[in-house]
Amino acid sequence: MLEFLKEIDTQLFLFLNGLHVWWLDEPMHYIGRKYTWVPFYVVLAVFVFIKYRYRGFLVMLFILVLITLSDQIANILKDSTMRLRPGHNPDIADLVHIVRDRRGGQFGFVSGHAANSFALAIFLIKLLRDRFKWMVPLMIFWAFLKSYNRIYLGVHYPGDVLGGALLGILLALLLYQLWLYVNKRFFRDLPV
Repeated sequence: MLEFLKEIDTQLFLFLNGLHVWWLDEPMHYIGRKYTWVPFYVVLAVFVFIKYRYRGFLVMLFILVLITLSDQIANILKDSTMRLRPGHNPDIADLVHIVRDRRGGQFGFVSGHAANSFALAIFLIKLLRDRFKWMVPLMIFWAFLKSYNRIYLGVHYPGDVLGGALLGILLALLLYQLWLYVNKRFFRDLPV
């Protein structure tokens, strides 16, 4: 059964990765880079501080913990499952479209980019959706874009991305529950 799922994952990867077009290679390269998104993160932080004022610093601490957890757990899973990334898999390496010859580390399950993106997206949606409803589709689109980017660049299978997304969502929901507890315990008179 596991081999069957891996084969489906590989075929889906080859299909999606094969949809590349030359003029998207550079934009997709920059979409995958963390520093590209710094202005976006600054804008998100502004909205956090608009809603939460001084508690925005606490939100930033929660986000730091959330991203650290999702990133480190993704790395632990990569090292323990040892599933080769597409560009390192000798069975398909010649078929993989790689951008700028960047294949990533040797192992890829789960995608840290997908985990981090979905963790941040879901956590911020839970925190800000009542005041900034437009943020829900924006954050979902952003998380999907950052995740699909990993397949386009040839560094992750769809299963890696799905696993990362599920990890990020789970951690975001857990941290959000902790956020609710902290607010109820220490900030009873303020909105969550």
